[in-house]
Amino acid sequence: MPKRLPTDLNDQIISAVARHPGGVGVDAIALQLGDIVSRRTLQRRLRDLVDQERLSAEGSGKARVYRAPDKPTRQTVETNDIESAKVSGKPAIEAYVPISPESRELRAYVRQSVPYRKPVGYEREFLAAYTPNRTFYLTDEVRQHLRQIGRSPRIDQHAGTYARDILNRLLIDLSWASSRLEGNTYSRLDTQNLIEFGKEAEGKDRTEAQMILNHKAAIELLVEQVDDIGFNRFTFLNLHALLSDNLLADATESGRLRTRIVEISGTVYHPLGIPQQIDEYFSAILEKADAIHDAFEQAFFLMVHIPYLQPFIDVNKRVSRLGANLPLIKHNLCPLSFVDVPENAYVEGTLCVYELQSIELLRDVFVWAYERSSQRYLAIQETVADPDPMRLLHREALISVVGDIVRDKQPPTEDNVRRLALRIVPESDLDPFVELACKDLRNLHEGNVSRYRIRLSEYREWQSVHATGESGAAKST
Repeated sequence: MPKRLPTDLNDQIISAVARHPGGVGVDAIALQLGDIVSRRTLQRRLRDLVDQERLSAEGSGKARVYRAPDKPTRQTVETNDIESAKVSGKPAIEAYVPISPESRELRAYVRQSVPYRKPVGYEREFLAAYTPNRTFYLTDEVRQHLRQIGRSPRIDQHAGTYARDILNRLLIDLSWASSRLEGNTYSRLDTQNLIEFGKEAEGKDRTEAQMILNHKAAIELLVEQVDDIGFNRFTFLNLHALLSDNLLADATESGRLRTRIVEISGTVYHPLGIPQQIDEYFSAILEKADAIHDAFEQAFFLMVHIPYLQPFIDVNKRVSRLGANLPLIKHNLCPLSFVDVPENAYVEGTLCVYELQSIELLRDVFVWAYERSSQRYLAIQETVADPDPMRLLHREALISVVGDIVRDKQPPTEDNVRRLALRIVPESDLDPFVELACKDLRNLHEGNVSRYRIRLSEYREWQSVHATGESGAAKST
């Protein structure tokens, strides 16, 4: 399996360059970094850092050398400072979310080189000090603000209704944005083509496609099984299993709490290493999350404590981001897609939790991200069609019939669909149901099979038996 790039790769590159005040070539930089990055990726990152003015470069070809700035340069521009940067004629290097003075101090600390930061371990009192509905990471004013801007047109309907309304958009947005925060280089259009048509982007690592498809499957779990999931082990172990599928060196660690020590690159934080304690605190996190009344406090609590504990061997932040959407989906609030969230702001906010047990910077990122998400989804609410009542009423029957057709390698004919539907669909709904199921079978492809709880291998076997059209879906015979 290809190596996953460290989240602090740019900082490591800058540190390697800074060791050579007179300039250094790409070969020497690659030697310092070892085998954590390919030469091609290193050259691309160097070009990006030069474009961002975080490094300078002289010469060309083999004679090209890179230098770090003589003085620290401002690597980020606050969102509310972008206009002034434009007026002054100076380009805004990188957008950052608006943050409080307290958050600026925290950020300054975690931006120091690793040797200047004090190594720390898991602080048990951080979780113990939190009492649901008495302790609040989000102030009452912030929670009211988020509730007001996140209220969807389906707020009073059955749990998960709004998420199902916008499911196609949510699958693309959240899969793309959450993967991007892990260094995934797929564009939003690449992600859309993968999810809607099963088409992988050319020249990209297969691992990146796997990460996105894993997000899609996990989001579908949250939306399609909203009545059966919650703040419990079943839900979060299965979220991890879906998000880590085919991405871990040891596949047996998927969907299981870790039993060995982990190290996190780019931080002086050393997570808890005793399996029994990991299990104990994981249970405590879920128990406290379940007791919290406010959906936004629940969401942010999970974003803080799941990564801090690091209960899984990997993929912890992804679990926390999707887990944060669970209470929002259940309450028909706008989901949190993380679209447009600057990667460095999210990483630095998480580092503040790791190393200082301080939530202020991550809270600023969370609030800004939710404001952005709610604006996005409420802006499209006029274009969202009412859910098909037949599909809503017979959702499980559709999953069952389509799944049985594929797993039994049956031709997707109307007769076969009707025969299976007779057992589970009332006669009064049979004709429209059969029409709907046949349509779903025609539109089936690798990017949406998990919606019907079909394994990719099962779909491919079925597809190989029956002729396919241009869309990749089997034709009726």
